[in-house]
Amino acid sequence: MRTAQYDDLMARYENPLSHACDMREGQVFIANGWNKPDGMCESAWQSLSPFVLALSHGGENFYDGWMCNPKSAMISCNDGFRPVSFYIEATEENADA
Repeated sequence: MRTAQYDDLMARYENPLSHACDMREGQVFIANGWNKPDGMCESAWQSLSPFVLALSHGGENFYDGWMCNPKSAMISCNDGFRPVSFYIEATEENADA
């Protein structure tokens, strides 16, 4: 996960927020199908969930060979002020329900 923050754009266009997303580099989340993992930012989950669901049902090769692991994807959160990139991949394990 990689984070950046665009303070100039936030100052110009964003309404003041009392709290923004708590995503940090190195965090690991385990999703079981469509269920949002505990602690995952809602905005990030909205961007990731279609790919997570597809991977959990056997989907692969989203980028026609760009990814080394065909059962993975690199997806960015839709927050343009604080974009976060996520590497997601399918595992052989089931997450706890």
